[in-house]
Amino acid sequence: MSIFEALMLICFGASWPFSVIKAYKTKSAKGKSCLFLVLVVFGYSFGVVHKIVYNYDFVIYLYAFNGIMAFWDLMLYFKYKKLDDAINLENNNQINEA
Repeated sequence: MSIFEALMLICFGASWPFSVIKAYKTKSAKGKSCLFLVLVVFGYSFGVVHKIVYNYDFVIYLYAFNGIMAFWDLMLYFKYKKLDDAINLENNNQINEA
């Protein structure tokens, strides 16, 4: 375990809740990238696997926490993407009717 690895994960771990809270409050997926979130979730998953297989230490919990937060953000993305699409469709229909 490197202190820099732990500090990096702590910084990311402090950032993910802000992203999740913002998505929850705005009820929108605008500005989010599905591909980015999927890659981040996979990255944290690989970090957990590495810690289990090669170097088990407490940092695994930071990887797991960050992975859970990124996954939660991804689930909110899918939920609110549907809402965004429905709103955009409704707005387009209103414009076309006018």
